[in-house]
Amino acid sequence: MAEHEHVRVAVIGSGFGGLGAAVRLRREGVTDFVVLERADSVGGTWRDNSYPGCACDVPSHLYSFSFAPNPDWPRAFSGQEHIRAYLERVADVFGLRPHLRFDAEVELMTWDAEQLRWEIETSSGRLTADLVVSATGPLSDPKIPEIPGLDSFPGTVFHSARWDHDYDLKGKRVAMVGTGASAIQIVPAIQPRVGKLTLFQRTPPWVMPRMDRAISGAERWLHRKLPFTTQARRGLLWGVRELQVQAFTKHPGQLGFVEQLAKRNMARAIKDPALRAKLTPDYRIGCKRILLSSEYYPALARPNVEVVASGLAEVRGSTLVAADGSEAEVDAIIFGTGFHVTDMPIAERVVGAEGRTLAEVWKGGMEALRGASAAGFPNWMTIIGPNTGLGNSSMILMIESQLNYLADFVRQLDVLGGRAALDARPSAVGAWNRRVQERMKRTVWNTGGCTSWYLDANGRNTTVWPGTTAEFRRATRRVDLMEYEVLRPPVAKAGEGTPETGERAAEAGTRAAGSGERAAEAEAAI
Repeated sequence: MAEHEHVRVAVIGSGFGGLGAAVRLRREGVTDFVVLERADSVGGTWRDNSYPGCACDVPSHLYSFSFAPNPDWPRAFSGQEHIRAYLERVADVFGLRPHLRFDAEVELMTWDAEQLRWEIETSSGRLTADLVVSATGPLSDPKIPEIPGLDSFPGTVFHSARWDHDYDLKGKRVAMVGTGASAIQIVPAIQPRVGKLTLFQRTPPWVMPRMDRAISGAERWLHRKLPFTTQARRGLLWGVRELQVQAFTKHPGQLGFVEQLAKRNMARAIKDPALRAKLTPDYRIGCKRILLSSEYYPALARPNVEVVASGLAEVRGSTLVAADGSEAEVDAIIFGTGFHVTDMPIAERVVGAEGRTLAEVWKGGMEALRGASAAGFPNWMTIIGPNTGLGNSSMILMIESQLNYLADFVRQLDVLGGRAALDARPSAVGAWNRRVQERMKRTVWNTGGCTSWYLDANGRNTTVWPGTTAEFRRATRRVDLMEYEVLRPPVAKAGEGTPETGERAAEAGTRAAGSGERAAEAEAAI
């Protein structure tokens, strides 16, 4: 990275969000940008999570960009290696390699109000940017709970997202801590190899069968020769999930039928009534993420597996003690305990216009206008921001909607001309989030009787979007200038600027004057 390099846009992260932003910028004619990546390759969470059995729980044809369809997905639900390879191809096909800066972890970003730009310090150098797109993702920084005595454990310890491939699990006594989406894939993958597997389960998940299968050569041939069949398949997968949203967001009682299906799925594999009781949740299905697996329950029924229906409370040497007092001697501990979702570490490294970090501003809970812009942080946008998560569909749909918003954000800056920045108005951010939280009250995530990673430390759901993906796409179709304050350099004087600049500013004013209609559309959408 060149010393004092300046770019128009700096994108942080090279997962789906970061690569998608890069593609969209190029399509908008913006080539003066870099993608800052802390690792040595692209892929984001699909690079970091390489644990045994890692795969997506969203169908392959829906878990990919609409502008980069892949007719050759090998399975209905693709594995980690196939998704990572897909992202590598996206970087190649769309010519993103020259923009990538590897081993460049962002250490600090500070807004320069005089120059209207971001000063960025990375592990490989410094640069400045007019606009920052933060695409670090909520599933990027692993969370390991503070367990008394863990530091003195004599064996091997690692998180599912930082898998130790050099450690041989064969014949070992292994503890799996957590029963989330990663754990239910890891357990059946390692159960045949380990000597003894002890699963520490704080809360049992609802698990439905994973209807996975190999996609036949004939299907793939058809998708290559007739691209509209790929689009039709994607459309069908999307439509089915859109129809499910009402049950999650407005009528949670309708999910009772799905609970019965999940219980039957468990009963087919778990014959022991005592074990079935341990594995049966006491909250409404959907309150926590519904997990998909056809191998999890059969693995738990194997003789070398023990389920401890209690969280890990203490470590005494090589002895693990659960909250209920039960003990287990183990050689290795694997944490499948999730990520820093509502307290993303990147927020501590972003210093806004008032000299406060984003983490300080978000101390009472994350808030961002249309899931993208935070008040006091001009020309800064986040992909997969607050309340953009999904409980039943593909996050790629939400990412693409936010890319539409990013594209119009760039256009608006072009129209304004000269040196300008857009800062979300606190009133607009507050109004957006009040509407979101009001809709959240009746959802299964708030009423289902569970405590999930969707909720922050204050018990507020700042993670999930309480509507359909189509609603979110309408709400993020365009930037409403009335929701932003237009910033100019302090030294600018009234009347300054070229005729061209004046014309563009006038055009921006015309857009702003007509934005009331768009605001009404957006409010109707949410």
